[in-house]
Amino acid sequence: MKVRKAVIPVAGLGTRFLPATKTVPKELLPIVDIPSIQYVVQEAVEAGIEEIIFVTGRGKDGIEDHFDEAPELEQVLAERGQDESVAMLRRIAEMIEVVSVRQKKPLGLGHAVLCAQDLVGDEPFAVMLADDLIDSEVPCIRQLLEIFEEKKESVIALMEVAKSEVHRYGVIRGKEIKKRLYEVEATVEKPPVKEAPSRMAIIGRYILRPEIFSILQKLPPGKGGEIQLTDGLSQLVRERKMFGCEFLGERYDIGDKFGFVRATVAYALKRADLRDKVIEYLKSTID
Repeated sequence: MKVRKAVIPVAGLGTRFLPATKTVPKELLPIVDIPSIQYVVQEAVEAGIEEIIFVTGRGKDGIEDHFDEAPELEQVLAERGQDESVAMLRRIAEMIEVVSVRQKKPLGLGHAVLCAQDLVGDEPFAVMLADDLIDSEVPCIRQLLEIFEEKKESVIALMEVAKSEVHRYGVIRGKEIKKRLYEVEATVEKPPVKEAPSRMAIIGRYILRPEIFSILQKLPPGKGGEIQLTDGLSQLVRERKMFGCEFLGERYDIGDKFGFVRATVAYALKRADLRDKVIEYLKSTID
């Protein structure tokens, strides 16, 4: 069973980044000069995914446009002799097949995934959350795929968080069966600290079997009155085995302002044209 498709929900309003997101989708805000969503799509491409399914909402057409051809812009750049920029735009347009479906109401992550059912079909698929930017030598979603290819069961990304932070995440109960690999026994959405079964939090990368769709169809609203994907996973793990991968890599929560700043600085430091200038500036602000 080859995983060919990745579902990326991008229908959120981005209210934590207002006023910047009043007219610009949050996912198009740049980390230096590359929209954050492009990093997530690139991760999928490098992992061997063949098709991206965006679950969008009103005002999010710009995300699809970013991965489309731009002949007028290319012509202007070509006339100016900016051939490298033209080549860069063409690489983005050709990097992967992109389709989309609308989530008409913000009814939760589980509902967003369910919106993609017809486009996914009866096959396993990846889910990648755009708010989680993961910098790793082996793409995070590839790390999960390697486990799926062996186990043929759903796999979720895990990260150990501080005890004081568990209420912000879905977390698992499970046992570590070998280094960084867990057999998941249960999932709980944003538990109070005293009730959390572990500190292993679910991060926004998943490989899911198609059985999750029938579960989400019947799932009642959970916390916040929304269809929670974590609640769906809780049901799925009662029916089939599920595994958790404590991934290798640095995760940035770019749905959070400080996380976005962290990512911007970190990715600037990775660039030869910016690294020295950024270090010099940071030193000057501390001295």
